[in-house]
Amino acid sequence: MKLLLSGCFLLWSTGILIGLAIPSSLSAQETGIDTLHLDISKAKAIFLQRNLTLLANQYNIDISKAQVEQAKVWDNPILNTDQNVYDGKFFRHTTENGVQYGQVYIEVQQLIRTAGKIKKGTQLARDNVLNNEAAFKDVMRNLKYLLTTDLNNLSQLQQTAGIFQAEMHTMQVLVKGMDEMLKTGDVSRKENIRIKAVLFSLQNDYADNIRQQVDLQKEIGQLLQLKEDVWVVADAGQPLPAERINQLRIGDLRDLALQNRPDLQLSKGQQVFQQHNIAYQKALAVPDITISPEYDRLNSYVPNYVGLGISLPLPLFNRNKGNIRAAELTAKQADLLVIQLQDQVGKEVLAAWQKLKNATALFDNENTQLKDDYESLMKNMTESYQRREVSLIEFIDFFDAYKDTRTKQYQQIANQRNAVAELNYSIHQDIIQL
Repeated sequence: MKLLLSGCFLLWSTGILIGLAIPSSLSAQETGIDTLHLDISKAKAIFLQRNLTLLANQYNIDISKAQVEQAKVWDNPILNTDQNVYDGKFFRHTTENGVQYGQVYIEVQQLIRTAGKIKKGTQLARDNVLNNEAAFKDVMRNLKYLLTTDLNNLSQLQQTAGIFQAEMHTMQVLVKGMDEMLKTGDVSRKENIRIKAVLFSLQNDYADNIRQQVDLQKEIGQLLQLKEDVWVVADAGQPLPAERINQLRIGDLRDLALQNRPDLQLSKGQQVFQQHNIAYQKALAVPDITISPEYDRLNSYVPNYVGLGISLPLPLFNRNKGNIRAAELTAKQADLLVIQLQDQVGKEVLAAWQKLKNATALFDNENTQLKDDYESLMKNMTESYQRREVSLIEFIDFFDAYKDTRTKQYQQIANQRNAVAELNYSIHQDIIQL
């Protein structure tokens, strides 16, 4: 009996040691699809080249530049003419028996826009170019932030999956050994079920982990336009040193954000646009003039009549007051939105800075030492369990504590890196490189 028990304990302990030595494998290997190792910088380079949302928004800038050129041009002249057709002699333009034949009438109308409408309309088009450029930068800022946090979270999940896989392998070996011992009566059915329950819990945790990975793989694949058979391995699992982070000053960060943020630039651009729109709406209240030089060969009071017509609408009823008032109110609204967004930017920077400081404070020497202590103690626990110096329950409790601690350590790294990404996002500048 002792020989059988020692053999089973040797089998279990060997399985545990092997499980702890297994590296974090990937579900990509299980499915046979290609893997792509990506760090943040490499992913951003691919993103700038391939992201379709970004490329589509780039066209908005080109479209608005084309509209600037269109806004500069004058209206086309209008040609009016008529010819006699009743006698079937369309080109009968002769004098017979002292009588002139053949009517010719030509009029050219040219609309002249007054009050600088073309200049003011062109200025509005130029404002739209700047606003579309700011909008494009803001789209890029949001997508880059999404990509960065996705890679950070994917790295954390993949590292955690490695822990689950190692522990599942260990528990599978234990379950197999204890099933044999259950047949010989060396362990109770209660202990056997307890081990299987731990394995079942691990398998559920691992399945949920893979589900979250798949969601992130889909999102990253869309952002980078990757092929469907590519599985991304995120190289974003290292904590960042505290020295650089502790040097950051909230006042400097807030000033940078107010200077750099494209959404704030867009809001200020809308503010300028609305001021220019007031001037444009006032210009629209001024009537435009139509000049019409004309020539009439025979149908006027004298032959070969040459005249000049001038026409303009009389601003008796419509003086564009409603549109002018609407433009003035919209300008006041834009002023308030700028003030509101400036306040929002300051609060976002402060919140991101506080999150980063708090996340970095967790990475002290004691927490770093905790990881090393847990790794070595896990091996010692295995040997103690082999010698039956600890009970099965004590071993399982330590096993669960090891899993929870290592999982939380990876989560802390992801939290810190995401806090850096949020700070960079709130400022629109890579204050700290990931």
